[in-house]
Amino acid sequence: MSRPFTPKVLTANDLLRGDVVWLTEAGDWTRDMARAELIEDEAHAQIRLIEAEAQNDRVVGAYLAEARAGARGPEPVHFREAFRSRGPSNYFHGKQAESDHV
Repeated sequence: MSRPFTPKVLTANDLLRGDVVWLTEAGDWTRDMARAELIEDEAHAQIRLIEAEAQNDRVVGAYLAEARAGARGPEPVHFREAFRSRGPSNYFHGKQAESDHV
C-alpha cells in the first residue's frame, strides 16, 4: 500500500554559487524557502521535478522535500531541510551574512 502524498517543495543547489535554492510558483529559483511553491498534487510535483532536472545549467541535485504551510510560506518538516534553509554552518557568509533573522 502506498503512502498518501504530502506537500512538497522543490529544492536544489545553485550551480555557480552552491547556495540552496527553492523553486517558486513562477518558475524562478529563490534562496528563501518561504517564497517556494508548496506543491500539494503528486502529478504536478513530478512535472516540476522533471522541469528542474532539465535546468542542469542552473541547478544541481534537484529533489522534492516535504514541507508544510506556515505563516510566511512553506516551512521544513524535517531537520535536514531546516538546516539547509539556514545556510552554511561554518561561518557567516551567503544567506547568513545577508540576513538579520539568523
